[in-house]
This record gives sequence, structure tokens and C-alpha cells, in this order.
Amino acid sequence: MRSSVIARRYAKALILIGKEDGQAERYREELDGLIALLNDNPDFEQTINNPLFDSAKRKKLFLTVLNSLEVSQVMKAYLNLIFSKHRFNQIRAISEYYCKLADELQGIVRADLVSATELSSDTYDQIRQALATMTGKDVVIETHQDPDIIGGIVTKIGDLVLDGSIKTQLKNMRESLKRGESV
Repeated sequence: MRSSVIARRYAKALILIGKEDGQAERYREELDGLIALLNDNPDFEQTINNPLFDSAKRKKLFLTVLNSLEVSQVMKAYLNLIFSKHRFNQIRAISEYYCKLADELQGIVRADLVSATELSSDTYDQIRQALATMTGKDVVIETHQDPDIIGGIVTKIGDLVLDGSIKTQLKNMRESLKRGESV
């Protein structure tokens, strides 16, 4: 619980800077680049987050890599602060929360959509438009396929789940029949 609070605080601090200087989207891209670097170099991440390694050597390694990155001075100072406060192990959570805040700033909501088969572009556009109307925001949809849902779609926006899958409908019918209700 505490770590998510920490990540939120650091993300909120950066989004406030981004609002003020108009560079919120740039900072998102820089954080995305850093996360990609960490994904490509897990040994680097493990080394700089491991308190068993000498802190001066970890700091030197971190600064060497940080200075080689093509990021803004604000981002360099921000990442250096996070590292100095021993919070770099939270960078993924910070980045994730920052992306949500940057989306809110731009009036964007992200949705996950699961369908049994690939959707046509017309169907995709109709769903996106319906979700945009429902939320009052621009909607970016990430699609996945799962043949186990049999048919229909399942959409998740934040905590809201809209389950129109045939699998769930059949499950609900089965439960109704067990309770003796008419279908």
C-alpha cells in the first residue's frame, strides 16, 4: 500500500511540472523510454536497486547511464531525485501512474477490449465512439482476443467492466436455472 502512495506522489509532482511547462507528453515519452531501457537491461535495474552493492558505485553507474540518455534536464533532475531518495525501485509504478495522469490531462481514457475473434474496423470504431459518448472523453482501446468468451465482447475502463460475452450470459442463465427462475 505504501509503495503505491509513494508512486502517486512522485507521479503527481512530475505531472504538475508538466502542466506548468507544457511538457507533460514529453515527460511521458521519456519515462516510456526509460522503462524500455530497464526492460532491455534487467541487470542494470537490479544492480542500481540492490542495497547490497556499494552505494557510491551504484550512484556512479546510475549517473553514467542517466547522462547518456537523451532526456530533458527536468527529467534528469527528477530521476536523480528519485534515485537519491532511494525510490528508483518504484520507477515502474511511478511511470504507470504518471501515464494515467497524463491521459487525464489530455482528456483520454484507456480501455481494454476482449473479443472472441478479430473485430472489423467498423465495429471497432462503433465501440470506440460508444465508449467516448459514455465517458465524455477520447478513448484509446487496446484489443485482445480470447476464444474462451465464445462471442461478444468484454470491455474494461478503469474499474468499470462491461461484460457482454456469451460465456458470461450462459453462466448467468445456468445460475438462474439452478435457482429455479425462468429464463
